[in-house]
Amino acid sequence: MAVVERAVTRARERFSSVLTLPVPDRVDAALLGRGVGGATRPLGDPGDLVPVPGDDGLPLLGHLLQYIRYGSDFTRRRSGRLGPVWWMRTPLGRTIVVAGPAATREVLTNRDKAFSQEGWRDMVDRFFHRGLMLLDFDEHKAHRRIMQEAFTADRVATYVDQTVPVVREIVPTWDSELRLYPALKRLTLDVATRVFMDGRSGPEAEQVNRAFVDCVRAANAFVRRPIPGTRWNKGLRGRAVLEQWFRDNLPAKRNGDGDDLFTALCHAVTPEGERFSDDDVVSHMIFLMMAAHDTSTTATAAAAYHLGRNPEWQERARAESLALGDGPPDVAALRSLGTLELVVKEALRMNAPVPVVMRTAVRDTSVAGHHIPAGSRIIVAQAVNHFDPACWTDPDTFDPDRFGPDRREDRSDRDAWVPFGGGVHKCIGLHFGTLEVTAILHELLRTYRWDVAPGYRLRWDNTSLPVPVGGIPVRLRPLKA
Repeated sequence: MAVVERAVTRARERFSSVLTLPVPDRVDAALLGRGVGGATRPLGDPGDLVPVPGDDGLPLLGHLLQYIRYGSDFTRRRSGRLGPVWWMRTPLGRTIVVAGPAATREVLTNRDKAFSQEGWRDMVDRFFHRGLMLLDFDEHKAHRRIMQEAFTADRVATYVDQTVPVVREIVPTWDSELRLYPALKRLTLDVATRVFMDGRSGPEAEQVNRAFVDCVRAANAFVRRPIPGTRWNKGLRGRAVLEQWFRDNLPAKRNGDGDDLFTALCHAVTPEGERFSDDDVVSHMIFLMMAAHDTSTTATAAAAYHLGRNPEWQERARAESLALGDGPPDVAALRSLGTLELVVKEALRMNAPVPVVMRTAVRDTSVAGHHIPAGSRIIVAQAVNHFDPACWTDPDTFDPDRFGPDRREDRSDRDAWVPFGGGVHKCIGLHFGTLEVTAILHELLRTYRWDVAPGYRLRWDNTSLPVPVGGIPVRLRPLKA
């Protein structure tokens, strides 16, 4: 590890004792609906707009360590105290945080096009250059229109049919005691390899998978220079490996008729004749591979954790899975698993795979009555919405029935539950992603009973996308001896 990274690690350890940020018993709903003052150094005060409250935090690191350690608990606490719009500091500079359904909606719908994806590009462009998430405005709209041809209902059904055999092959081979997150990570990479790249295996696939992991880890590197041994340098090498692999295989996909996503992107064409260039296909494939397996891993791990902690829900879901019989489930069968649907939605609420999204203000604007200066880096802390007591009953309690037809708390506000983002950048693969998670959990339920290791408490490392500390140790007991 580079010298600077070791220093940051020591700083994390040194300051860990002062990062005592208990989650408030409740987030004041009134504060999430309006702005309040009371913090130091407000940002801007033009006209009648409310200045944005905030403070610098620790020297050099600002609030970075607090966010890494506490994630959404940190943003919930700050939003409960400061309101829906506030600022903090990281080593990259001051950042404005937006939370709560109403303020989130203003940024994500972006009706006046005041917010660009530059916030993401600052962090990940070197590794996921020109992925769909990093495009803006008319260009994004055009690329999304083409990509939608690779995510039609028929295409998604084909992807599910390819996913299920991989899941059924791997899940029954798991050891009786394992760390669930790493096992799921390997599984979702195998699924992505089959569905997206037509089942590559062996050393070549391992190299590609390693390159994806290195790119994801590099996005939040502390040292952002190509210094040997750093995450950043590994990420740059990973991007080069991926570009070379996709370019080498692209001609065959252009000329083939496969049913994988790579082929689908090569052949995607809108009714108006729009299609992707070779460079477009390469960039979108690298981004989609990352987006698909990382978020699916987190969502599946969270749902499995809650099922392990709540055996009554596990048995309720298992009864429905066993009732399907032994045949491989298709889309209709997976969507018939009503209990799993509730569990997955609740897991996405409590442990959002993407708890924040990034934006940059391209001109002076306002959010929730607060002045947002042009050039401001914005974090939309959408996971805070998932715990707003104005929308959710006892939000810290695992309660899948809150999504049931008699309650539908997710309809309390259209942005109360936003695990897939919102606006024009809402996740394009959300339907396949949800079906993949359901397929994995279904196979777990029909193969094992499981519980979480005694004393284990779910906590997330937020250095990049959330990763459960300790990997979620579980004990699996086969249903059929």
